[in-house]
Amino acid sequence: MREREFWQLLEEVFGRSYGRALSQDQQLTELDNMTVVEALAAGEEPRVVWNVLCDQMGVPDAERWGRDHNAPPMPAR
Repeated sequence: MREREFWQLLEEVFGRSYGRALSQDQQLTELDNMTVVEALAAGEEPRVVWNVLCDQMGVPDAERWGRDHNAPPMPAR
């Protein structure tokens, strides 16, 4: 997943205004309490940030990937 795709999904799943607010305000407990913006700036994979955000917000797998429902592969660690 590219960062551009992350932002598109954020807007599609959460809505433009709420998604942008979440990205700046919601602390991600699994990522050292960084926000989405901080985690991406720190070099975390967008796919990892997306899954952590969705887990924390209770977004079911079936709704995470927007209209196309094609989940990108997880990055190798």
